[in-house]
Amino acid sequence: MRISFLPLFFLVLPLLEIAGFVIVGQEIGALATIGLVILSSVAGVALLRHQGTGTVNRVRATIEAGEDPSRQMASSAMSVIAAILLILPGFITSTIGLLILLPPVRALFWKLLGHHVIVTSPFGASGPRHGKDSHTIDLDSEDFSRNTPPGGQPDKNSPWRHISDD
Repeated sequence: MRISFLPLFFLVLPLLEIAGFVIVGQEIGALATIGLVILSSVAGVALLRHQGTGTVNRVRATIEAGEDPSRQMASSAMSVIAAILLILPGFITSTIGLLILLPPVRALFWKLLGHHVIVTSPFGASGPRHGKDSHTIDLDSEDFSRNTPPGGQPDKNSPWRHISDD
């Protein structure tokens, strides 16, 4: 029988965050503690906005360069997770979020989990497909027409279907 620790984690994390608020509040004061939490949330929102607009452009540039976009996509996903952790109120989640933003930590995550990442796209990992296993049929303009064949109706048993202009 496999035991999941995830429900226990979600029960313990708020208690740890409350303890963190109490400890930090005793050291720096209540207003400074609230200010740090608000500052962390604002930083998380700013990071999330930045990631949302830049991710698509960076992945597109990686694909157009003919490179594997999986590492770029994973890095962007980790930045989004870090931003969400910064938005959540609490010092433990904010610390984890800040750690995820560090390039060595991202590299460690990629090293541990990168072999589980599979990127699929219509163009594959290295641009449009060409070769024997390609699902694309490249036709010249004289090889294709939308006209009905000379016999009248297209062959219904043919794997090539007539495309009507309707």
